[in-house]
Amino acid sequence: MNFNGTFTQVISDLVQQVMPSLAIVRGHRFGAGAGIVWDVNGLILTNNHVVGRRTPIVVLQDDREYEARLIARDPDVDLALLSIEATDLAPLRPASVSPRVGEMVFAFGHPWGQRNTVTCGIVSALIHAHNRRGDKLPVVRSDVPLAPGNSGGPLVNARGEVIGINAMIVGGDQSVSIAASAAADFVKKAMKDRVQPDPHE
Repeated sequence: MNFNGTFTQVISDLVQQVMPSLAIVRGHRFGAGAGIVWDVNGLILTNNHVVGRRTPIVVLQDDREYEARLIARDPDVDLALLSIEATDLAPLRPASVSPRVGEMVFAFGHPWGQRNTVTCGIVSALIHAHNRRGDKLPVVRSDVPLAPGNSGGPLVNARGEVIGINAMIVGGDQSVSIAASAAADFVKKAMKDRVQPDPHE
């Protein structure tokens, strides 16, 4: 097989690896975003701005549809953690090493309602943004094309590991993703707070 054929096969395998972990999240009356299966037992990670005031609906790759419970949300990091009554799901793994500038990356989502779309590009910069609390939030900038419907979906490396949660477009040609390390910290804190005993009991 020639180089082009080998490269194409690698990308095809990557898509097949990641796609089972991609969900649709409907949190508003109109439109939808994406979500990531974060845990085998029904944890779904998405952007806070994807989740509105309505009960979120999560649709899995096999078209199973669930009303989701909101576990935690934080507008300052634009993340929300949902829980659905499903097991034996296929979670994505966060990357074990930080991405590098120039590294090829792939965004998964549902831009403009086009389900299960993949776009690719390279990491442009690794920066920190200051949120309203004054915290430094690690973000990944890339030239991966994003559009409404990509929010909450994964930005993955060539190994299919999550390096970011797609969040927004800036300057027309640059995309911003919340770093996987910040997402992992958010989930860890959310789960810790969830199991804290009620002092009033």
